[in-house]
Amino acid sequence: MTIKKTDKQRKAVELMINSIEVLLEGGSRSGKTFIEIYVIILRAAKYNGTKHVIVRKAFNHAKLSIWHQTLPDVFKKAFPNLRYKENKTDWFIQLDNGSQIWIGGTDDKERVEKILGSEWDTIFLNEISQLSYDIYETFKTRLNPKKGVKALMLLDQNPPSMNHWSYKRFHLGKNPENNQPLEDKDKKRQSYLKMNPSDNIENLSDTYMDTLESMSESKKRRFLYGDYGDDSEFALWRREWIVNNRVSVKPESLDRVVVAVDPAVTGRDTSDDTGIIIVGKVQIGVDIHYYILDDRTYHGDVTGWGMEVCAAYDKFKADFVVGETNNGGDLVKVNIRNYNRNIKFESVHASRGKTVRAEPIADLYRRGLVHHVGEFLEPEDMMCTWTKEDKESPNNMDALVWGVWALSDKSKKYAEVLR
Repeated sequence: MTIKKTDKQRKAVELMINSIEVLLEGGSRSGKTFIEIYVIILRAAKYNGTKHVIVRKAFNHAKLSIWHQTLPDVFKKAFPNLRYKENKTDWFIQLDNGSQIWIGGTDDKERVEKILGSEWDTIFLNEISQLSYDIYETFKTRLNPKKGVKALMLLDQNPPSMNHWSYKRFHLGKNPENNQPLEDKDKKRQSYLKMNPSDNIENLSDTYMDTLESMSESKKRRFLYGDYGDDSEFALWRREWIVNNRVSVKPESLDRVVVAVDPAVTGRDTSDDTGIIIVGKVQIGVDIHYYILDDRTYHGDVTGWGMEVCAAYDKFKADFVVGETNNGGDLVKVNIRNYNRNIKFESVHASRGKTVRAEPIADLYRRGLVHHVGEFLEPEDMMCTWTKEDKESPNNMDALVWGVWALSDKSKKYAEVLR
């Protein structure tokens, strides 16, 4: 069966034929991931015994979006007669010709080691706005196809900030680590293509474009128009505050750890993410220092994020969960306790503007008291582009604010300002 490709999908396939590295970027539901997986299956079927891998930041998200949704959807629509077997121990599918397609997450150390221990004919890094340049370069070392098979590395994303490494490498042609121009041979091996929902209109519902049009300007810029953002001089946070105080490892012991959640109350494609941020604190000298330990922000059904919160609670041995209950009310607590009845839960209710809540936390960053343990590219971009004039704020940024606040001195002054 041959699917009817959009014009942009045909251009994407052409780039995959002629380039070694292909970045597809643009708005949501533009057909990027579908055509990338289509090409992977095509290569797996054509070349016997080949190995292909699809990687996201979080393994759970890879299972949800790739394994359970896009992968079977592409098989059903484009390869209905192609037989395969599922291996849910190592999470790969195997075709009758011996070719395998694996999925993985960079947050799963054991799986990453297994993936990096193999050589691959195709590597697909999904949602690279969430991945660091180091991860990109590390996985690239494992692209070593069998003789007669063209090497192919696929990447996709909804464009983040222009400070992201993908913009510097693919658009500016520079090495993101030193800002030096790439060598000509490196430039020739890579290409990029912008794909937006308007390019995939025949595959979208009648109301989807209207939904995107109704979003805030910042969200429309990214998810409708597929444009990169830029740091704003009016943003509450400055990127140098984050970069200058970043650390590679957390302190050996933390006084308290909290999982902060800012929930989405619907599970549609256009719904907000559920922000899930893990924060720890420790006293150093006379000051309290705060450590952003992980970003587990979730996009999907309204019950799935409860499982994600509980997994983070267990992994980081958190003391409690703090959740904003403006929209979900008691359902937020119920959703979490469906998976762990013993979790200590503290609800917060925002009665004042987001700027009022965020300003004291941004000031802690300015004073060098908040440290990101590694890179959290999406929330960092959002923090450095969000201004007081923006009516909406990203859920993972809101979760971060609540997490730091929940561990801070809850004096009457803070309670009045933040709540």
